[in-house]
Formats: sequence, structure tokens, C-alpha cells
Amino acid sequence: MDRKTYLALFVCAIAWGGQIEVLRDKWGVPHIYATSTEDLFYAQGFVAAKDRLFQIDLWRRQNSGHLAEVLGESAIPRDRIARLVRYRGDWDAEWKMYSPEAKKIASAFVEGINDYIRSLKGKRPIEFEAAGYDPGEWTIEDVAGRVAGLLMTRNASAEVQRAEDIRNFGLETVNRLMPPEPMIGLEPPHGLDLSTITKAILRDYTAAIATPRFDNINEQGSNNWVVDGSMSTTGKPLLANDPHRPVILPSLRKTWHLVAPGWNVYGAGEPALPGVALGHNENVAWGFTIVGIDQQDLYVEKLNPANPNEYRYRGEWKKIDIEKEKLHVKGAADVDIELRYTLHGPIIYENRAKNIAYSLKWVGADAGGAGYMAALGLMQAHNWSEFKRGAGNYRVPSENLVYADTSGNIGWFAAGASPLRNWSGLLPVPGDTGEFEWAGYLPADDHPQKFNPAEHFIATANHDILPEGYTKQLGYEWALPFRFQRIRQTLSTRKDWDLEGFARLQQDVASLPAKRFQAVLKTVNLPDDLRTFSKEVLEWDGQLRADSHAALVYEVWMSRLPAALFGAKLGARVTVDAVLKELELGGQDKALEESLTAAVTGLRFKTWGDVHTITFRHPLGKKEWERGPVARPGDANTVNATSGAAMHQTSGASYRQLIDVSNWDRSVMTNVPGESGDPASKHYSDLIDDWAAGQYHPMAYTRKFVEASMEERFILKRK
Repeated sequence: MDRKTYLALFVCAIAWGGQIEVLRDKWGVPHIYATSTEDLFYAQGFVAAKDRLFQIDLWRRQNSGHLAEVLGESAIPRDRIARLVRYRGDWDAEWKMYSPEAKKIASAFVEGINDYIRSLKGKRPIEFEAAGYDPGEWTIEDVAGRVAGLLMTRNASAEVQRAEDIRNFGLETVNRLMPPEPMIGLEPPHGLDLSTITKAILRDYTAAIATPRFDNINEQGSNNWVVDGSMSTTGKPLLANDPHRPVILPSLRKTWHLVAPGWNVYGAGEPALPGVALGHNENVAWGFTIVGIDQQDLYVEKLNPANPNEYRYRGEWKKIDIEKEKLHVKGAADVDIELRYTLHGPIIYENRAKNIAYSLKWVGADAGGAGYMAALGLMQAHNWSEFKRGAGNYRVPSENLVYADTSGNIGWFAAGASPLRNWSGLLPVPGDTGEFEWAGYLPADDHPQKFNPAEHFIATANHDILPEGYTKQLGYEWALPFRFQRIRQTLSTRKDWDLEGFARLQQDVASLPAKRFQAVLKTVNLPDDLRTFSKEVLEWDGQLRADSHAALVYEVWMSRLPAALFGAKLGARVTVDAVLKELELGGQDKALEESLTAAVTGLRFKTWGDVHTITFRHPLGKKEWERGPVARPGDANTVNATSGAAMHQTSGASYRQLIDVSNWDRSVMTNVPGESGDPASKHYSDLIDDWAAGQYHPMAYTRKFVEASMEERFILKRK
């Protein structure tokens, strides 16, 4: 901690007798100054509840299996899944996996939330008044819920989809158009009946990870990069990160500045969790993108026809482990449920007619498996060695952690628990034979990593990060490489990077797939009535700007091409890369003509931003709390990623940070739509316009800058 901050804390301790000071800046970010770790995280919990109580109450209910209490019978299946996947092991081991102080931190955080709820004295905040229920109090175990981790370790969903693809299209087609990477000989495991693998297996599971609404496809992605001092104007590293998750209202993330003896960290995390998940302290900065390690397996279990409470394993019938619980259901009688487990994990679906059950084995079942809680082990790192040690304990989700420090070092660590398998993990496997069992986890030292690489920069964008010659098995499913290629291509063009240049790169909407498509168009002859549109696309600069008509023609044309090339059913499953490869083989003039004819209808006077928009909708569905629509540039494959179904953005970077290690006060960020979840607050949606315009605000760090930016001060004291 710097001397000025320490003196400020000392003065606060004398003046207020250990009271906690909260300064809120004009962008809505709380800066909390406390004299102990417990007080710091108590205050974080209190302020999280003050700013986001309705949101975090939904988060708690979703993760602990208490949604049916407020949503009614429709939420019973998702509550069952939430209770099925909760941690069932040694809680002392659980807390120690995150940090030596994790239990103390979580206890103080929950105490703060509950004290805020009690301070309301039964008065319902506006969202609860509209919803018709009261906020519930928290337990320490609530911050270690597992449903949030399920959302980011969805390999089981991919296994089911791949099995259906093989059944629908054949193994050769799947290997050609939807291949694993690196390419391996994809074969269904011996003994697996593909006809038993359907999406019905995932019905409740999919519901459990969806955003609760009172009346989605969840796309994961992210970009991060870091350059060392040889490539920056400051002579010190610069770091950029924009994690992509559903862009929702309130924001998925909340920004914090947390200061106490041993703590001085600024960054963002999920509002229901203590600490921050990405940001910087006095010595190091870090950011993340999803790696995509395969952290789940789906097992097909054989049930005993004479006793459905038994399953077959290695020639014997074993008893299913059964726990019975009661669900309180809004508007209905309590419901009794059974939580059923095999040795592989929770049973998420049963087909009693075929005497089959499907159990989920995943890393979240083990100690340390709550999403993002392992960031507590990164927040106090002073150097690469300490940071790497914390990264080695990071289990869920798997993250490309990029790093920079004040000594001028940069680094990368592919963090996350990586199961050791003797098979690919790409398809469900028979559970009865005992052939498909994990043999522990890959040691941290064997994970891909870099420290001060010779090229002087590091970038990740959910692409295939496996180093050349790397022989360990992490997974076979990655994002398309276009965002990474564009970032790498751009970073390589100059040696004088500053935060303004980084901001332009985060907002970049150059489409590499569009450039490949233009190369195909040069060789194609289309009818006269279509040449105006093809010519417009050919002469276009490939920038997916919101005000571009050519961008609209390209996007709608590309959306029609998969069906024209492969048929509607298969076309819905292929990627833009597969489409481009098919076009590059030549001979697809008819498909191009048919798809363009379908595309241009009704689009002659519109721009990409006219149809490509985002609307921020409140979970309660109240129109007066809705914001938007906002015109958006880009698409899923641009650095400024704006993905979503039906051409509307639903995912992307709600939080962005650009960090200057040479001077923390020069760092900038944005968090859309705002820092508050209260519709009556000025910070409910005050950051939308800046976010849409690609603007950022300072990450005020020094006490002097914080006070200069302050709009509110209040004092807390633990009872």
C-alpha cells in the first residue's frame, strides 16, 4: 500500500474509531476505505445490497435452488438442478482452496448484505414491491453456489449436441464441417447408443443456467491483451480486457475500489461475490477470457429394471445416493423432491422407460469449484510468482489470465481444473463399464503459460490457445479465430501503444470473414439485378459500422448462405468459417445468387444499425425500466463483439478496462448500463451513451483522484 493511502486510513481510524468510509464517484463506483479485512468486505456486502439487492437476491435464489418460492411451479426443475449441483464436500477444504482468508471474507460479506436487508425494517425496495416478495437473508454457503459455474462449463451441452449432429448428419459430415480442434478421429464410444442422446436430457439443466425472468442462448467470449514496455509510450506494460457475457440490466458486473491494510484493489466482479475478478492492485494488473477447458462429462447410467434406485457399475448393482428435500412453491403446496447421485455425480435426467439415467461429472463438484471465487487468491499478489500460485488454484471457470506488473513483466496462464482422461470427452460415455474415469487433474505447471515472451505481447480471444507441440489434453472446442487474428494483426503494426490506441482496438469492427467473402465474390458472376448489391459489398471497406448499408447487405446475405449451401437443418449448425471454406472451393454461384435474392428484400434503405440493436430489459419486464434500443456495430467475429440471435445483440462486453501500469490513475473503464440496479438511481443507466459511443471513464485510484471525483460520502459501522 502506498504511503498516502496508509496515512489516509490511519486518519480515518482515529477520526471515526474504526468506522468504514465509502466514497462514491460520479460514475457510481464505490471506493471503500476500512481498517480491517472484515470491515472491508462487510462494507462491500452492505453496498452490494444497497446498489443491487434485487439482482443479488435472484442470484442467490438461482444458485441455492429457491426460485420457485417467488416464480412458482415453473421454477421447480431449475431449483432441483441447483440443489443437485451444490457443493457436498468438506467446507473447510472448500474455503481454503480460494485463499487463507476466504471464509472470513465470505462471512463478513454476507453479514454486510444481511445488515442492509435488516436496515430496511421490512420496507420493500421498488423492485421487490413490484415483484411482490421480500428479500431473503444469506448464509455463507450462498456465495459458493455452483449454478453460475455451470453456465461457464457447458461441455455436457456440447456433448449432447454433437451426438445429435452425428445421428442427424453422419460422422463424416460432422468431422468435415464441425471438427474438433486439434483434429482427432471422432468416434462414438463403444457401447453408446446415440439414439438415447437427445436434448430432453438437458431440459432442466438448460433452464437452471438461464437468466431468471418473470414473465437464451448464453454466448461466452472475451478479448484480452497485454504489451510490455518496449511496445508502449510509457515504457511500462499496458493491459486491455473486455470479457463477453450476456449484456443485461442490471449489469452482470459491479465495479469496486477496496482499500484496507493489505488491500488496495480496483476492478469488477459479479455483484453477489466478494472481491473483484479482474482489475489491478498496487503491484499487478490482470484480466481474463474463457479458455474452454473441457470440465464436464455426461455419463449414461444403466438402471436396474427391477429397482430404479440401483445402477450398474463394473458388473454390480450399486445403490443410488438419494437425498430428499422440500421445495416451497409460490401459489402452490410444498413439493417433495429427490436429489439422486451416482458415483459420477448428480443425475440430471432419467428415462425410466428405457432404464437409463444421465449423470454429470464436473469440476465444480470438488472443493474450490465455485465460479470466480478463486480470484480472492489473485487480489493480493505482489509479483508473477504469487500470481501464478493463485492461478494454479483457479478451477472454475477456466480462464486465460493475462498479467502485467509495475516491474515491467507480462505473463499469461491458462487457469482452470483440467481433468485427466483416457478418451476425448467429446461425447457422452457409458457409465457402467468403468472405462471412462478421470485420473485426477493436470498439474498447474503443465498448463500453457508464458512470461515475458520474445514477441513482447500476449493476446487471447477464446481461440485455440494450445502452443505448438503441446501434448496435454485441455479440450477440443474453441471460438473461431477471427477476433484473435485481428488483435494480433493490429498489435503487430506498431511499437508506440497507448490507452487511446487500445480503446480503438477494443472498439474495432473490421470483419476478417468479410474480407474472405469479398475475395470469393471477385470470382462470381451474378445476374444484373443483383450486381448493385454485390458491387456494394465488394467496394465496402469491411467495417461493420452501424451506419453502413453495405454491412447490412453482407450480414443478411451471410445469414442466408448456410441454408443455401447445406440445407436448412445442417446450415443451422455450421459456422461462418465452414461457410467460407465451402465458398472458397468454388462452384457455389447458384447458392450465392439464391441467398442474395432472399437477403436484399426490404433492405434497400436501411443500415446495419437499423436492425442490429440491443435493448436492456429488466427481469421484471416493466417497460418503464427498459432502456434502448441502441444501434450497435460489429458482430460475433469482430473485436467489438456484438453477438446475439436474430441480429439483435444479447452478448458482448458490458465491462471494459484499459490499465496503465505506469500510472494507475490513467486507467479507464466502462460498465453498462450503470453501477446501480435501482431504477430510481441516477446510476441505473447513466453509462449507456458512453458505452455505445466507445467512451470510457477514469478508474480513480489515488485518494486525491477519488476525492476529486467524489459525489457522495457515507460512513458505515459494523454492529
